[in-house]
Amino acid sequence: MADDDYVYDEASGEWRPAADIAAEAEAAGIVRDSAGTPLADGDQVVVIKDLKVKGSSSVIKQGTVIRSIRLTADPAEVDCRHDSIRGLVLRTEFLRKR
Repeated sequence: MADDDYVYDEASGEWRPAADIAAEAEAAGIVRDSAGTPLADGDQVVVIKDLKVKGSSSVIKQGTVIRSIRLTADPAEVDCRHDSIRGLVLRTEFLRKR
């Protein structure tokens, strides 16, 4: 994010710097997707970029729907399951809530 990006904060009703909101969310332990939408256990997400899977020759294509995610201790990662890959951990920066 650039320093001049602003996001509308619905709680306060103000436009605030995106960096401030991201820092507050990280401190509070809120897990957010690439668009800034909060994620919770059981949510469905969509992959926004083709991703190579480490330790496998498979690729998760852009637009793939991942169902029933589980949050981890790290707010930048979610645990999920795909039809062909078990025990998959994805970074939230490559996900968008469906």
